[in-house]
Amino acid sequence: MDSCASNRQELARAFQGYRKVFLALGDETRQLIFLTLLENETVGMRVPEITAKTHLSRPAVSHHLRILKDAGLIQMHRVSTRNYYYVDANQACWHGLKKLILQVDQIAQMASKAGYPHWEEDPDEA
Repeated sequence: MDSCASNRQELARAFQGYRKVFLALGDETRQLIFLTLLENETVGMRVPEITAKTHLSRPAVSHHLRILKDAGLIQMHRVSTRNYYYVDANQACWHGLKKLILQVDQIAQMASKAGYPHWEEDPDEA
């Protein structure tokens, strides 16, 4: 196997590790909720506050918050009976995504320097 194929396979494995993150952020409604959490003046919002800002139903907000939380993008802090949701500042997820992007860039540069993609002619068409 050539190094380009090996690099692509390594990159595919790295992407697999972040599938939940990409799936979570691939939905426009979850992007809206994520941005709402980021743009809020205080750290932490309750479901009714998110509902008011996004005009989504409470069940919809709760559903999407669960997906964002399972992906490791947000966390929840409980105060008595109130749950506050906030964007997770855990460096592991963000560092991993940064590393993945740098890996994509590095492989793309290497492929470009090697002249990829190069397509071999189909012998049946010659």
